[in-house]
Amino acid sequence: MERVRGEEVGEVLNMKSKYNMTLEQNIFVAKRNIVDYIYKSAQLEGLGVTYPDTEAIFNGVSAPGVKVTDIIAVNNLKHAWQFLLDTLESPLDYAYLCKLNQLVGGDNLVYNAGYIRTLSVSIGGTSWKPEIPVEDDIKARLIELQRVENATDRAIEIMLYVMRGQFFLDGNKRTAMLAANKEMIANGQGIISIPVELIPQFTPLLVKYYETGEPDTIKAFVYDNCIDGMNI
Repeated sequence: MERVRGEEVGEVLNMKSKYNMTLEQNIFVAKRNIVDYIYKSAQLEGLGVTYPDTEAIFNGVSAPGVKVTDIIAVNNLKHAWQFLLDTLESPLDYAYLCKLNQLVGGDNLVYNAGYIRTLSVSIGGTSWKPEIPVEDDIKARLIELQRVENATDRAIEIMLYVMRGQFFLDGNKRTAMLAANKEMIANGQGIISIPVELIPQFTPLLVKYYETGEPDTIKAFVYDNCIDGMNI
């Protein structure tokens, strides 16, 4: 990867695509491994579900001992993924981002899901606090990020922007990764997911990114360790 300075987006890592699949091939990869991606997202959020629990919930089978809120969270991720795969041709804009969060936080899991927050929030592990989001700023930034030439680079930039912005009261990481994966799949670039065994390394990098706004280190980590796909 080579450092370049983008005229509109700022300094980024100029990434080459790790995978170059057709849309149909990337959809196949997503559907084949969807339970695994949902499980990894659940683990990143600290949900108390095992892989067998996640698979059972996904298939509509009872998962004894799992909290109702965790079952709802897994089902919401399932519905969000289904929506994503059905709408790959839709623009990744403000309305789409809000719809993803609505699906992630639906069934009363997250208060005011799908609407940007108007309250201050704190983030675990740091004293840094994100600013109250402004709708017009988000819309403008999403348009700017669409100008990042490489689709993998663009998807990771979008993911990190949404994570750091904390635009919603909850479910921001899940929403961000879904948005990024819409961009990845639509362009045959693979799937972004954080391996469970690497979450202890990813989390402090994310906290550092929250605090500094410098994306290079965490972008390189995601690029090197967190992209799944097939070389065909």
